[in-house]
Order: sequence, then C-alpha cells, then structure tokens
Amino acid sequence: MEQSPQLRKKILSAPDSPGVYLMRDGSGQVLYVGKANSLKQRLRHYLRRDLAGKTQILMSKAAAVEFRLAPNEEMALLLEFKLIHELKPRYNVSLKDDKSFPFVRISPEEFPALQVTRKKNDAALYLGPYTNTKLLKSALKIIRREFSFRSCRRLPKQSCIYQRINLCPAPCIGKIRQKEYQKHLENIILILKGGKDSLIAKLTKSMQEKSRVQDFEAAGRIRDQIMVWSKMSAHPDDFSYSNELKELKESLNLKELPVRIEGFDISNISGKQAAGAMVSFYNGQPDKSNYRRFRIKTVKRVDDYRMLTEVLQRRYRRLLKEKKALPDLLLIDGGKGHLLTAAKQLKALNLHIPIVSIAKEKENIYSSQPGKLMVDLVKDQAAINLIRRIRDEAHRFALSYHHLLHKKEIFKKC
Repeated sequence: MEQSPQLRKKILSAPDSPGVYLMRDGSGQVLYVGKANSLKQRLRHYLRRDLAGKTQILMSKAAAVEFRLAPNEEMALLLEFKLIHELKPRYNVSLKDDKSFPFVRISPEEFPALQVTRKKNDAALYLGPYTNTKLLKSALKIIRREFSFRSCRRLPKQSCIYQRINLCPAPCIGKIRQKEYQKHLENIILILKGGKDSLIAKLTKSMQEKSRVQDFEAAGRIRDQIMVWSKMSAHPDDFSYSNELKELKESLNLKELPVRIEGFDISNISGKQAAGAMVSFYNGQPDKSNYRRFRIKTVKRVDDYRMLTEVLQRRYRRLLKEKKALPDLLLIDGGKGHLLTAAKQLKALNLHIPIVSIAKEKENIYSSQPGKLMVDLVKDQAAINLIRRIRDEAHRFALSYHHLLHKKEIFKKC
C-alpha cells in the first residue's frame, strides 16, 4: 500500500531512539499507539507493500504519525500503557464490555495489597479497566521498582522473596510505617491515572522537605524518581535540546543530534581489579538506569586498549543480539590511541557510530568523523563542557566500581 508523501517523509524522519508513536487519521483522531525500542526501525516496517490484515487497514486510514521519545524501552512501555488507557485507540482495542478487561484492585486494609483482577465484587478501590493485561502487568513491574507494594492475598507473619528483592516494603514484619506505605500507594495511583504532573509536584515537595532536614540520601532517591517520571511522557516539541548538544553536533560534523551518548572509562591499578564502566547521557543529562559496569575478564596485565576492546565488544554484541537501539555517539576517556582502538572494534562489529575521545592531560579532543582527527573546541564552549561532564561521570563510575572490587578482594584475604 502506498502512503501519502507527507506520512512517508515523517516516518523516514523517525529517530533511532526508544519511544511511542501515535497514528492519526485525517481529522487528527488517534487510531493506534505503539512503542518501539527504535522508532526508526519500527516505523519503517509500515512502509512495506506486503502489510497484512489489520495493519494494512490501519495504514489505509493513517494520515499522520506523531513521535514521543523516551529515555529507554521501559519508559516507552509506561508511556504506551498511559496513552492507550487514556485515548483507547480504535486499532489497539475495542471497549465493548468493560468486564472483559482487567482492573487494578487495592484492598481495603491498613496495608493494602495491589492486585490485577477482572472482577469488581467488594468495597476495595478499583482502577481501570485497562485494555491490555500483558501491558498492565509489565507496567506494574516497572512501577514496583520505584514504589514497592504488597501483592499477597493475606498479610503473612513473615517476609517473602519480594521483600528480599526490594519489591515489597514488608509491612508484615513492621519494615514500613502505615503513613509511608500509603504514600507509595498514592504515587502508584497517580501514575496509573496518568497524573504525571501531580506526581512530580508531590515528589518535588517531598524532596525539598528531606533536604531541609538534611536527609540527603532520601532526597537523592526522590530526585532520581523525579527524573524517571518527568521523562516518561515528554513530547518531542517539549525537549529543549541544549546548546551543548547543538554545538557538539556542529563541532563534530554529526548527521544527527547526539540525543543518547554513551561514555566509557577503564580503571585499574597495575592491572589488578581492572574494571570498565559505561555511563549513558540522554538529552545532555545522566540516565542512570542505563549505566553499566564491566569486570575485565580476558586481560591480565596493564593494557588499556585491550581492556577497552573487551568492554566495547561485550556492550555492543549484546545490543546487537537483543536488537536494542544504539547510541548516537560514543565518548572515550583517552587520547588518539583509545579513539582508534574503539573505531577498530566498531568496524569489526560492522557498526557506524561516531566516536569522540578526550585526552587526560591537555584535554585534546579527537573524532572519528571524516576530516581533522583533532577537533578544535574553545575551552569554555558548551560542547566541551558536555564532553567533560560525561568524561568525569564515566571516570567516577569506573573508579567507584574498581574500589568495590578492591574491597571485595581484601575481604577475601581476611
């Protein structure tokens, strides 16, 4: 089926990033909401001529597509869940009978349990109905990692596996007060009802209160939650790409804005407890849920280049195997040799990701892009400030992991 030139052009402009897409008809009505780990790869599927059944009918009615970016696949799933529940698009579901769709049940107890059910038959609080059971359960798994809750039918006398993996605050053994547990539930309800802005305002107020009484650890946890939920449903027009990203794109002669940057560093002392670390920056800000640590396995002596090769192999072989989206730019803590090593490894994997490196002492900037190997950046330019920030964060993260491995080695000898 041939799509209109405008729709085709929009689909071809989709970024290679996680997110959600909304198919609309000529009147602007949302026909379908879908998620993708790579919007670019997923949407190009719709340009095929051999579309079948429901998809072919959908594309015969589609006149426009809208993207909403997400920092990772999990946030894309939450955004998909939220939009399908709010908009009830025709080609996602047909809500003819609410009883056939699941609800979230919150039991009427001092420490309420949260469960998925298809029946409303008591005085409990019910949220829904939701149009996709699998999607609802996946969303709850993600939510539960931030706001743990009880899911057992009856409050037991001892804790279970969910408490040990931090998915239940264990009210059964008095690990959480009723007031604090109620706050967890209130936050979950806000998310399930689509009240993202109200949740962020509430969390911000709580973070300020914790800071005021100098409970900085709790304030830091709340700050991380705010970052997660504020990214959940951003519209591309809401992304105010910083001067740093624009300058970096121009300075390195990149084809695309480097929305996602992955930075690497190697940390070792005389080759012992060698560790690699990768930090992820999304829209110029740390995306800590995508940080990764690597214990060096194949290199036994001091060799930064071979260690870097191992880390890059493990990182990108896995992404290729899992068919996950690739970053827009790699940043390596090191000089020209580190850049050439990284470029050689990506070539071996048949990957074409731009690379930049920053030398440790004089902060010379090297780039894999065609043209000059060394890039001239003004010392106080926004682009180099972003490079420094990513380099420093990768170094901090690698060093902290190296210290952790070193401590474990000491304890083994005791």
